[in-house]
Amino acid sequence: MTNQAPVEWRHNRGLVPYDDAVEFMDRRVQEIREGRAPATVWLLEHPALYTAGTSADAQELLDPGRFPVHRSGRGGRYTYHGPGQRVAYVMLDLKERGADVRAFVGDLEEWLIRTLARFGVRGGRRAGRVGIWVERRGAGGVREDKIAAIGVRIRHWVTLHGVSLNVDPDLEHFQGIVPCGIEGHGVTSLAELGVKAAMADVDAALEAEFGAVFGALPGVQNELVE
Repeated sequence: MTNQAPVEWRHNRGLVPYDDAVEFMDRRVQEIREGRAPATVWLLEHPALYTAGTSADAQELLDPGRFPVHRSGRGGRYTYHGPGQRVAYVMLDLKERGADVRAFVGDLEEWLIRTLARFGVRGGRRAGRVGIWVERRGAGGVREDKIAAIGVRIRHWVTLHGVSLNVDPDLEHFQGIVPCGIEGHGVTSLAELGVKAAMADVDAALEAEFGAVFGALPGVQNELVE
């Protein structure tokens, strides 16, 4: 699907407080709706924290005092954000893309799958399990671990929130929750899979594959946010 509107890419070097990110997204979504700002993709890292989506079950917060817990308007349950994880917040006007929420989520999944493929990692969808998964083969057989999460919200047909990809976070931090309410599976990262990728490498792959999945994006604006 081709989107001829320009997209602004925002990058952060430091850790962005979660509440600050939500405040920016709320403001930017309104600006996009009013035609005062372009579609935006924001690549960042958060300090260690848990977020609770609209379907979060309190019993799935296993260690409430471990990190700050933020209520989130996105769909889904509990998830973890922290250093070493690339978060990509995607703010697009879906009215320009057929007003199809299911197709948008499918595009986010494809975006992550194609990004992982650039690093030789085969990620995939799994029926009944949100996110992107990889197979792990070991002495105990084959297991499936989650490497990327998806959680979105739609407001007046403009998207906010987005995806997170585990580059090299502290995977032990996921032990304080049942990630996305899915038990019986693990969590992994590019680093744990043996992929030595700098965050800048991941960002370059995300930008390239975003264009491939969401369409040609002329007039891309790059802004480095300190």
